Amino acid sequence: MTRNFPDGTINSKLWQLDNLRITHSIVDFNKRNGILKAENDQDTVRLHFGLQGNYDFRYQQLNASYQLFGSHNNIMYSKGIGLEVFSKCPRVETFGVEFDKDYFINLAQQGNSTLRIFTDKIISHQNCIMAEGWRHNNFKIQQVISDMINCKLAEPLKNLFLLSKSIELLVLQADLYETAPQNQFIKRNSDRKRLLEAKELLYLNIKNPPNINQLAKTIGINEYKLKKGFKELFGTTIYGFIYKIRMNMALQLLLDTERTIQDIALETGFSSPQHFSNAFKNQFAFTPKYIRKNPEVAQKNNGLLGDLGQ
Repeated sequence: MTRNFPDGTINSKLWQLDNLRITHSIVDFNKRNGILKAENDQDTVRLHFGLQGNYDFRYQQLNASYQLFGSHNNIMYSKGIGLEVFSKCPRVETFGVEFDKDYFINLAQQGNSTLRIFTDKIISHQNCIMAEGWRHNNFKIQQVISDMINCKLAEPLKNLFLLSKSIELLVLQADLYETAPQNQFIKRNSDRKRLLEAKELLYLNIKNPPNINQLAKTIGINEYKLKKGFKELFGTTIYGFIYKIRMNMALQLLLDTERTIQDIALETGFSSPQHFSNAFKNQFAFTPKYIRKNPEVAQKNNGLLGDLGQ
């Protein structure tokens, strides 16, 4: 779906299931400091994920405002919703899962203490948010969202897949908010933005990523803060992040293209097909040749063959 509003354009995809709806939206603003207003009267609980962008938003029902950038997430509930988004960049990308309230309550009451406390507020008809401090999307959350957006299964299996992944996102968020401490090392927004820039640079240069010294100089931060801050915000080391991205890129290329294994090895930054094959098998338990001949193995495992960590 494409919709124009005074300050830009929204391109959205919507998946409607029995007890939830899933949305993936890309908002392109045509002016600096554009404003987007959104409202509805639905009685739903929203798992909200920011994928890219720098923006502030005002949440009318909570009488609260938040400054958000990069990847982030939270869970929120109110009877009806009224939002104003104030952009600080040309593009904002979000992903959301909206559960029917009663369905969410039945699920969440079986969760951990953080989720149960949040659910008790919903049962008491309180407008609420999981936590005032928003968390960064870890690698598992990013991968699940990617699997949902790129799902190629046909119905009705697709609906079952999206339902299971939506519940998985809820579990991952509940665990993230219960176990992840507030940032102890990185406290300033300026440092967080630099680390998000570092993460984006690694994504864009995954074939030949900069070393830690080069990366630190590029974003204007010392190496110690880069390494320690990256691990704190994203739950993995810089080298671990590069490795995971390469492995998942390789898997998608094997499944979605007809490129040779040698080409895929070079594309994902490996020095030789043999080195790539060994690394792939260590990560996913199968060789690239086996996955190329048996793609259903990956599909049965929801597109992933191993635990990729955070």
